[in-house]
Amino acid sequence: MSGIFIVLAVIAIIGLAGIALAGAARRRDAGAAVGSLNRETVQRDRKARKEASADTVEGPSGRDLERSVALARTNGDVAVIEAAPPAVWVAPDPETYDVTRRQFLNRSVIALMGLGISAFGVAIVGFLWPSSSGGFGSKINVGKVSDLKADVQKNNGFLYKPEGRMWITEYPTSALPKAESVYAPAVLNGMKVGLVALYQKCPHLGCRVPSCNSSQWFECPCHGSQYNQVGEKKGGPAPRGMDSFGVEVSGGSFVVNTGQVVQGPPIGTNTTGQEAEGPHCIGSAEKH
Repeated sequence: MSGIFIVLAVIAIIGLAGIALAGAARRRDAGAAVGSLNRETVQRDRKARKEASADTVEGPSGRDLERSVALARTNGDVAVIEAAPPAVWVAPDPETYDVTRRQFLNRSVIALMGLGISAFGVAIVGFLWPSSSGGFGSKINVGKVSDLKADVQKNNGFLYKPEGRMWITEYPTSALPKAESVYAPAVLNGMKVGLVALYQKCPHLGCRVPSCNSSQWFECPCHGSQYNQVGEKKGGPAPRGMDSFGVEVSGGSFVVNTGQVVQGPPIGTNTTGQEAEGPHCIGSAEKH
């Protein structure tokens, strides 16, 4: 989708640049125009010329004058006129052949406008282009597995990482046999070391899902969808469990690929068997 947005943005920028250049050229042509007479003025001038020609005495036509001059040349002597000596060449004034002030201003405006549009286009492309390193949409090293487990326990079972828009919770190793038949290999990589990385958005309508310390579940405040501690759906209108990120474990480091979102498990999945451990924060929801 980001590639489509980039292509549309570049097309829009090129279109705006063309419109701006055409408008500037039109203004420049309009500045050099001398105008035209309307039809009524032309008719009035034509009538005035006819009336003036009617009052004057017609003289010899141009053709008659040419004929008389030709006869005079053939019947008489033709005077020889010596050519004038060539004029001395003088270098022209630079102001007469250089650009005028108006041309300079017009070209400057067009150049600045093109530069501004280009900078704006580069900024848009840079904003839409996915980040190659660091931040959401890339691979994030969130820390050592042992440190993350300790942080999850300190935060009452739920660890939030804002740079990756993710929740990190523990996954019981005893549930791995059931998980292998449900989850993708990219998700199982984290489960095998006892952790899962869940996307914060509810798969129902995209609300941010908070944790509930009393029930030890995730409970969506928008429409009441509920998920157990590893993101498997327990109730509400959500069409599936919480989505998760692909995970890589290298040298004891837990690396989350936030550019790889894996759809949550289908309704009815309950690999851990975890039930609510206390009162709900949002309220009861329809159980599935």
